Amino acid sequence: MSFRLPQNLTSQIGSETGPSSVEREIMGEKLASLGRAGRLVQQRLKELGRLEPRDAGRVAAVRMAADAVQSYFVQRELCGLINHDRPIEDYCIPTEVLARLGAV
Repeated sequence: MSFRLPQNLTSQIGSETGPSSVEREIMGEKLASLGRAGRLVQQRLKELGRLEPRDAGRVAAVRMAADAVQSYFVQRELCGLINHDRPIEDYCIPTEVLARLGAV
């Protein structure tokens, strides 16, 4: 005599093919963090844009913008987005900020 699992149990084994609720929650948190990082980039670039090249606070503003951009790029990579050409274009990230990151 052979043993056979009840039909209602066999349909549950290995039936989940999509992401689990925990994986969806983690991805949601990653994307929320990416949104916050993107807003910080916008804020820092706006502050930098208000300054003239010879203003005293320009160096600090470039440093803060570069830190925000670097954090944003790291968060993008954690979400699986490794190409940064589009955000550089979309955010109009200045060359002096990219140079501080070593990207130029």
